[in-house]
Amino acid sequence: MARIQTILVPSDFSKDAEEALEYAIDLAQVFKARVHLLHVHHPIVMAPAYGYGIPAGVMTGIREAAEERIEREREEASKQGIEVTAEVFSGAPSIGIVEVARKLPADLIVMGTRGLTGLRHVVLGSVTERTLRHAPCPVLTLNSKSREEDND
Repeated sequence: MARIQTILVPSDFSKDAEEALEYAIDLAQVFKARVHLLHVHHPIVMAPAYGYGIPAGVMTGIREAAEERIEREREEASKQGIEVTAEVFSGAPSIGIVEVARKLPADLIVMGTRGLTGLRHVVLGSVTERTLRHAPCPVLTLNSKSREEDND
């Protein structure tokens, strides 16, 4: 069995992402691994259908808010006695997750199956599905609904 030293946890701040972080913290404690939190900020500079651009200041504010939130999550997770790092990456979510997984390198990605969009694809969210197909390491997926059913 491969040694798990680095667990990548992508977060869009959804309930599924929170559950994935809790699960990753448990795994990190067992394997004495570190957790790397990641939020992929997808900048949108133009709404082509309407012909309007989004002011740069708005996008800067969104990124800063994401950085503050991921840092709060990092601080909370660190209280569990494990090493936790965090970053905000700019780009398309699944591409960013795969790129950061390669760069770390991550031994495992733990992520929720659905994010904030609320859209239910056939089984998995589109970001999760693309990450599964392209990840350089195993991907463990969770959703809050399945974990609630396990606790019944």
